[in-house]
Amino acid sequence: MALDGSTILANLDRLVAGMTGLKDDGRFHEPNLDGTAGDYISFDSWEWPQGVALYGLIRLWQFTDRADLKALIENWYEKRLTAGLPSLNVNTTAPMLGLSLLWRETKDDRWKAALDNWADRVVADMGRTEERAFEHHVSDKVNDDELWDDTLYMVGLFLASYGQGSGRREFVDEAALQFLVHARYLADTETGLWFHGWTFNGRHNFARARWARGNAWITAGVLDLFDLAELPKPVKDYLQGVLVAQVNGLLPLQAESGAWRTLLDDPTSYEETSATAGIGYGLLKGYRLGLGTEQWRKAGLKAVEFVLRNIDPQGTVLNVSYGTRMGHDLQFYKDIPIQPTGYGQALSILCLSEALNHVSTEAKVA
Repeated sequence: MALDGSTILANLDRLVAGMTGLKDDGRFHEPNLDGTAGDYISFDSWEWPQGVALYGLIRLWQFTDRADLKALIENWYEKRLTAGLPSLNVNTTAPMLGLSLLWRETKDDRWKAALDNWADRVVADMGRTEERAFEHHVSDKVNDDELWDDTLYMVGLFLASYGQGSGRREFVDEAALQFLVHARYLADTETGLWFHGWTFNGRHNFARARWARGNAWITAGVLDLFDLAELPKPVKDYLQGVLVAQVNGLLPLQAESGAWRTLLDDPTSYEETSATAGIGYGLLKGYRLGLGTEQWRKAGLKAVEFVLRNIDPQGTVLNVSYGTRMGHDLQFYKDIPIQPTGYGQALSILCLSEALNHVSTEAKVA
């Protein structure tokens, strides 16, 4: 497939339409601990898939300066804040990342109090493991003593972004600590890939699953961390080394189609679009920032081609695995159902938006 800016831009328009049209059809029943209904699909719900979705939209708005996207984003946050926010946990923190970027761009006072309050509560109240990492508590389950890849994207990036924008270095320092402790327990020293989780209760990595989307949160997340905040040089150098080791493990596992499989090192597991988009985004961004080789760029563009083949005419991203709990055996990951989601849309938006930096420069003004 020949990549060109007009094709990418047309698909980005479809992705936005597909994202805003997502609705929970009742296929999954996942009530929250407080008795409310969990909705991890509909665009108008405040949860982690929608948080990632808003981040993707904001990154696209920053790239294109489209007024309609800004209005969509601002209206979403205005309605959600007026309705009242849910209880604090790892996953309900995810929408705050996008809000922090919106505030950094506009300095609109409407968002400041909510950001300050949430960031203060994250640092003061969120559950901690040994070594002060955040426990992966979510809306429908308490995961005591557990570290998950996802936490860094859902919480760490928000603290880094808002800390940098507000001048509150304690938030940036907290984000750096979270990345360092999570890397200590989740990065596999044998392959460079990341395990999905770690528990201090028994001190093990559960099924030792090298889960694709978890690795995508890291490939994309480390590079976004560098982009969002100024880190102490030793911290940045250390995380850059972790990232390079991970990419060195990822590149040989890319399928001929351009995809990565939901279990990266299991050729019998299915090819998965959200992980492929997140990894592809990270590879292209890393190359653009001078951290990677031409091999990163080629693999990233191959991932873009796979993503484009998995967008239907309505703008829905296909072959996205549903939200994935911690698996205690590898078959668990292979059995996760396919379901269109906000994060599938958003990671694809991030991937295609970054791809515009690697094709014709005319695409940026098309």
